[in-house]
Amino acid sequence: MKTILRKTGIDISHRPAGQFEETRFEKIHNVIFNDSNEGSIRVAQEIAKLIKEKRSLGKSCVLGLATGSSPIKVYEELVRMHKEEGLNFSNVVTFNLDEYLPMDKGDMQSYFYFMHEHLFNHIDILPENINIPDGKITTDEAVEYCLGYDKKIKDFGGLDFQLLGIGRTGHIGFNEPGSHYNSGTRVITLDHITRVDAAPAFLGIDHVPRKAVTMGISTVRSAKRIVLLGWGHNKADIIKKTVEGDISSHVPATYLQEHNNVTFVLDSGAGSELTRNKTPWLVESCEWTKELTSKAIVWLCGKTQKSILNLTDKDYNDNGMSDLLTLEDSYDLNIKMFNKLQHTITGWPGGKPNADDTSRPERANPAKKRVIIFSPHPDDDVISMGGTFDRLVEQGHEVHVAYQTSGNIAVSDTEALKFAEISNSISPSKKSEIIIKDILTKEKNSFDTLEVRKLKGAIRRGESYAATRYVGLEDASVHFLNLPFYETGTIKKNNLSEADIEIMSNLIKEIKPHQIFAAGDLADPHGTHKVCLDAVFESMKRLKSEPFMKDCWLWLYRGAWHEWDISDIEMAVPMSPSQVMKKRFAIFCHQSQKDGVMFQGDDAREFWMRVEERNRDTAQRYKALGLSDYAAMEAFVRHKFD
Repeated sequence: MKTILRKTGIDISHRPAGQFEETRFEKIHNVIFNDSNEGSIRVAQEIAKLIKEKRSLGKSCVLGLATGSSPIKVYEELVRMHKEEGLNFSNVVTFNLDEYLPMDKGDMQSYFYFMHEHLFNHIDILPENINIPDGKITTDEAVEYCLGYDKKIKDFGGLDFQLLGIGRTGHIGFNEPGSHYNSGTRVITLDHITRVDAAPAFLGIDHVPRKAVTMGISTVRSAKRIVLLGWGHNKADIIKKTVEGDISSHVPATYLQEHNNVTFVLDSGAGSELTRNKTPWLVESCEWTKELTSKAIVWLCGKTQKSILNLTDKDYNDNGMSDLLTLEDSYDLNIKMFNKLQHTITGWPGGKPNADDTSRPERANPAKKRVIIFSPHPDDDVISMGGTFDRLVEQGHEVHVAYQTSGNIAVSDTEALKFAEISNSISPSKKSEIIIKDILTKEKNSFDTLEVRKLKGAIRRGESYAATRYVGLEDASVHFLNLPFYETGTIKKNNLSEADIEIMSNLIKEIKPHQIFAAGDLADPHGTHKVCLDAVFESMKRLKSEPFMKDCWLWLYRGAWHEWDISDIEMAVPMSPSQVMKKRFAIFCHQSQKDGVMFQGDDAREFWMRVEERNRDTAQRYKALGLSDYAAMEAFVRHKFD
């Protein structure tokens, strides 16, 4: 799983003059880091340097700030530098990009609340130097207010630095598709996709405001320096359109191509679709590693609509891969790639007993393995690897499922009320009556009470037992870890703690697994899946001196939204039509997550429909490459620790 990355040992604020050869497709300077943490720290360092330089000159440092998940780590690092290194913010003046409309400052979903929660409450900035658009302005006040906001920025000498994120529509701030190049601060109607992306924070799209007040494109472009943050695979397509596409109002971020001091700071996921990463052989001469060769051949098959064994010298030569033919002829390249993919396919995810495992993805011995399936939420196991789960149980391995979080916030109040009322009708109790009252009288911006959270967690637990029993697993092999980082009662979670790591480590030490399966779906660097995977990595790292760890392999699966690239897959487990149906029914056991699930994402279909399409597509892609024809496939990548 390698991506061709630009070296990161450079100052992100440095932009070479003119276009440079390795990025001749690109129209915006960008720097790619291996992960969002590293990139965020470098951005925070640039901001800190600017603050200090302005202070030394006796001047204010005027910052344009963004909200959302992208800048969270930047703010966290600035807070750390203030507390540990004495970074002084008393000369800093801030102007936030946007705010929902209507929105009270005290609402937990407001950007006023967000900025104070993540930054302002923890540094020594002067309150009068904080400027955030007012979410309570009326229609009659809007024009005058917005003109005044832009004028105030100009009165401070303009923005010295503007921090941006990017939405999947290509919006910056809330400048949605169709925004004008010369637009100033104004009220705007939010795009449906933007509202869908915001839905988790509002516990459903019905609660997301339809309007917002936002700095305009012209206001943003007036900044002396602009840094845009892009994290995760779900931003890769829009990053490619913005960096390599034509300037268009349909992708407002493309207006930044005409700014003379802008840098996009990306992680490997967000930068994965850029030409120099996706198809580097079209950009410059390559070092043809095994990984890059595999990637190129799969791409070439898609480009030519041919199977692997039908590729010719002409296909390679016509598509920028002639230098690869100087190393090996097309026949040998095709055979090696075909064999590589064929060897990933196995109906024995725990290893086939008494078989030659030289070319198999898993070891033959021990024939019966101890297995832990780590599931971030109480349904990721069956959604993402239900067929493999079933196969492991069926083939006699000692399988354990560990649900890392309770998943309680994903249960709607309506669903919880239904269970509370059923419980009370069967056996009336004071506790049930209190829970019913708590749900019915719950106010906006209030947290669930502890008892309501327990009920919602119990609903997810009961559904998990239903699914694991359906697959044939004994209850004693099901573990509910309830990692503390998740148990906040809100969308915002705590950072991973020692308590989380201890819980994870203790379970691994107790079971001493030969195999661990974990979710490797990292679209959101601040999401639950990422934190849960970090917990797996850190626990295994700390336990690596334990004797049993020498025989422990870690396999990563992905969720309902994305699949591994074919060239990256190291184990593909085929499913028959009957196994596809069995997986579907296991997913159906999670009834609270069907029919209007709270965190639907941008796809209105239910999870079972999305994942069946994904598994079917993986099988079809294998077939198109010339491999066997299966109904569906689940895919895995083995993570090897340094």
